[in-house]
Amino acid sequence: MKVIGKNILIKNKEEKLQTTKSGLLLGEKQREDIRYQNGIIVLPGNEVNVIKTGDEIYFDRHAGFTLEVNKELYTVIQEKDIVIIL
Repeated sequence: MKVIGKNILIKNKEEKLQTTKSGLLLGEKQREDIRYQNGIIVLPGNEVNVIKTGDEIYFDRHAGFTLEVNKELYTVIQEKDIVIIL
């Protein structure tokens, strides 16, 4: 598999459950107050220079799209959607 341009293939990290004041369990995807989510770089595109495979990042949750490859779900984002590299 090869990623082209400034596209980046990432694997989302497992979401953490949080409990509301009333006792409901919420995953990060249900929390509207969190704009960014965490992921691991699987493959950077051939025009991406700053990050490398295995880097942990935070990216805009509304960016990119989900893709299924070999029965695994990945997210494809642009380099500009990365906010933090840990």
